[in-house]
Formats: sequence, structure tokens, C-alpha cells
Amino acid sequence: MLTSVDTELLRVLADPLRLRIVHLLARETLCTTHLVEETGARQTNLSNHLRVLREAGVVDTEPCGRFTYYKLRPDVIAALAGQFAELAETARTTRDTARKRSCP
Repeated sequence: MLTSVDTELLRVLADPLRLRIVHLLARETLCTTHLVEETGARQTNLSNHLRVLREAGVVDTEPCGRFTYYKLRPDVIAALAGQFAELAETARTTRDTARKRSCP
């Protein structure tokens, strides 16, 4: 069953720009400047979205001189995917056993 922590993570990932950032960071570690170029978002808007992703534990930061690099935490995404896999398996098992609650 999905917990409130999971629903918060789903809310975080449901935003189109944040999901785009996650897709980009899945391929490589990028700094804010790279993410601005890739997404076309304004720096302040992008920084706010990166803060949300960081606070949700989806990304880690790595300072490098005057730049901050962001990298995806794949374990967080894998844990969420695992929860959905369990949910799908529960549905599959229920469907196969033809469990159906009768109407009153």
C-alpha cells in the first residue's frame, strides 16, 4: 500500500518540469546552467524545482567550485517503482483468484 511519503513523492514527480529534470539527471550529472539550457526554464524557477527534488530526496548535490551539480538518486526511484510492482502483483493475484465482493 502506498504511504503518505510515497504520495508526496508522486506529487513531486508529477510536475512536468521536475519529471523532465529527473529524466535528464538519469543520464548524467548536470549543473543548474546545463539544466537551464536543456529545459528552457528560468534559473529561479529551475532552482525552486531542484530544491523540491532535493528536499524530497530525489537528487543529491555536489559542489564544484562556484557551481552545484545535481545527480539522481536511483534508489529512491527504484523504491517507488518497487511499490508499484507490488501493487501490480497484488492486482494480478486478485484478478487470478477472481475475488469479488458481493453487493449488499
